[in-house]
Amino acid sequence: MIRISKQPVTAGDSITRFAMDVTVHEEYDVIVFGGGSAGCTAAVQAARAGRRTALVEKNGVLGGTTVVASVNFPGLFHAWGKQIIAGIGWEAIQRTVELGGAELPDFTVVPAKHWQHQILVNRFIYSTVLDRLCLDAGVHLRLHEMPSLIEETEDGVYVAVTGKSGLKWLKARKLVDATGDADVTGMMGYARKKGDVLQPGTLINDLTGFELADIDPKLLDQIYEKALRSGQLGASRFGLYNELKAGRISMHVQGIDGSSSESKTMAEVQARRTLLDTVTLLRQVPGCERLVVHYFANECGIRETWRIEGETEVDEQSYTSGYVWPDAISYSFYPIDLHHHSDLRIEQKMIAPGIVPTIPYGALIPKGSDHLLVAGRCAAGDRMANSAFRVQASCMATGQAAGMAAAIAADRNISVRDVPLSELREQLMVFRAIVPGATRSEK
Repeated sequence: MIRISKQPVTAGDSITRFAMDVTVHEEYDVIVFGGGSAGCTAAVQAARAGRRTALVEKNGVLGGTTVVASVNFPGLFHAWGKQIIAGIGWEAIQRTVELGGAELPDFTVVPAKHWQHQILVNRFIYSTVLDRLCLDAGVHLRLHEMPSLIEETEDGVYVAVTGKSGLKWLKARKLVDATGDADVTGMMGYARKKGDVLQPGTLINDLTGFELADIDPKLLDQIYEKALRSGQLGASRFGLYNELKAGRISMHVQGIDGSSSESKTMAEVQARRTLLDTVTLLRQVPGCERLVVHYFANECGIRETWRIEGETEVDEQSYTSGYVWPDAISYSFYPIDLHHHSDLRIEQKMIAPGIVPTIPYGALIPKGSDHLLVAGRCAAGDRMANSAFRVQASCMATGQAAGMAAAIAADRNISVRDVPLSELREQLMVFRAIVPGATRSEK
């Protein structure tokens, strides 16, 4: 039995004191929160490095946005005809390909459009591959659980997780926040920030039951424009006729926030309502009378919420210039891709030929943190840079780096800020990650 005491917190004239006796159910070297692109690679890396590792995930399936939000086209692993992200994330892609769950494009050809090097994965096969990677590495999967309370003490970090059987206490040496929303960072009291406005979300869907040849585009446009003017319907990104040609509505669900359970609930409800309103309108159009939503994602895809205040921050200029940070631990390759909060515009700034951005280790460290690292979308960056490095391949790369750093820090019982950069880089390369400016002889 362990007693956890929280120091008095003064709020105005009131003082809150907190203390409780807890029973620790499991002890780990590293606990990773979030089973998406960043979290899975972090957990596998920490476990392969020999650390006892748990992966806590709120859903019952691994894969994060790729699986539950159906943004199932991870990228980008290659730039200018050369692979720049490999390691554990790429291993997951390769295994998915071997099982018939994806096909690889010709990476030796520089594509006309960056997205042509994204890789469409079968969600079932990909998620099952992640299961196997984690279990084979020795990761303790804790699905259907979320963190409820976290306390840092002199002898470790105590974490209360809530699941189907109630609340359980775990203990760890180091933590990795791969929630995408910096949830753990906020719970531990480290600084976060988010914009006054946020990028819109998208609820991925597939439509069937319509006859494209029977649809009059002019009539469709008239009905659509009338609905827009009346406020009955929000705008789709490409226009409804083009959307029907693609078999899905690529909507922008605006004015939503996925940073808390309450606001995410509102986002999910609004996204489904927007899709239903669109389908209801389309059924008025000849050729669409029997239109149905054949599939919709379990979650609305959220592009932006919290970002950490890191020891280092990636800004737009450093990202687009390809600046090689002194503590660079991975590459990233995607254009600036900011979806406007109030209309259908997407502000894109392409990466100049030959340029490959890098991500510093300091962007994974919440300012002042000793026991916590972050990985993925919530790493430290301004809104513009974050709109680029939030994509899945980049999240995989930062996840592997965070997992390795957490393993080193746990093994040596040191602060995550004191992890030797040379050792981190060397170990990442041992596990086939590509590290900017590093060589295997680096000491």
